[in-house]
Amino acid sequence: MKKETELMRELTELTKETRAGRIHWDIQYQTTEYNDPAQKPVEEEDGEKWIVDECFVGYHCIHHDKEFLLITYEQFYTCGDKKKSCNLIFLPPDGIRFFDVDVLAPYAVTADQMLVYEAHMLWLTILEVYKENPTLVKLDVTPRELVLQNKRF
Repeated sequence: MKKETELMRELTELTKETRAGRIHWDIQYQTTEYNDPAQKPVEEEDGEKWIVDECFVGYHCIHHDKEFLLITYEQFYTCGDKKKSCNLIFLPPDGIRFFDVDVLAPYAVTADQMLVYEAHMLWLTILEVYKENPTLVKLDVTPRELVLQNKRF
């Protein structure tokens, strides 16, 4: 598994090369964010009710003649104007493209705020490139349903 500093450098390089139009991406995106709010799980904490959503993004490309696969996961909570989230990053082998935290757990990378930030910057850059030149990004967006199993990250 790549060390976090190596992944940080690679994400920075991927962002730069993506912005320059040198990388073709295959992106899979699943989220509960746009689902009916009445159908979303709610957690109560200190008398406040938090609506729970989640988002998976699978990033795949060929970089320096090698397969690059990264999966990010965000579970986020909303209570009125207040928001909080938990972010996870995974580097699974190419054959594992499941959007399931339990399956991905062995491939988790220790993600500090800087690494999460770099992954988010890559996401924003890919979206910018997609708007300008959709031929560089294959984007598959699907809704998903969140079922909480009494565990919180």
